Amino acid sequence: MKLLTVISYAILFSFMFSACSSLKKPSSSSFEDSDSPYVKEDVKPKVESSKKIVVKEEKVKMLDIENGQFKYYVIIGSFRVLENAKNYKQQLIKEGFTPVLMENEDGLYRVSVAAYNVEGSARQKIAEIRSKYQKYGDVWLLIRKY
Repeated sequence: MKLLTVISYAILFSFMFSACSSLKKPSSSSFEDSDSPYVKEDVKPKVESSKKIVVKEEKVKMLDIENGQFKYYVIIGSFRVLENAKNYKQQLIKEGFTPVLMENEDGLYRVSVAAYNVEGSARQKIAEIRSKYQKYGDVWLLIRKY
C-alpha cells in the first residue's frame, strides 16, 4: 500500500510540473503571447477622422456681428445660458479661434468658429479642426435658414 501511495504522488507531481511548462522558462510569461485586448499596453487610441459630420439646418440671428451673410457655419459649442457661451468664446479666443455667437429659434446659443458660403469649405474646416484638436471631435455643420 505504501508503494502504491508513493507511486501515485510521484505521478501527480510529475504531471503538475509538466503541465506548467512556463514555470521552467524564467523569461516566459503567459501574457507575452496573449491575444487578449487587456494585455497590450502600447496601443494608442485611434482618432476617427472619417467620422460623419452632424448637419443641422436652423434659423439663427447673429449676436456678435451686425450682418452675417454666410450660409454654412462650423459650430464648436452650444449653450442654453448666454454667459456660458460668452465664457467659452473667451476660451476659444485664447486657443487661436475667432468665435462668433448666434442664437437659434429655440433659444440655444451657438458658438461658431468659421463661416462659409460653400459647403465643401465648411466640411474641410471641420475635418481640419477634428484632426488638429481631438477635444473638438464633435464639431458640426449648421446650415443657416433665412
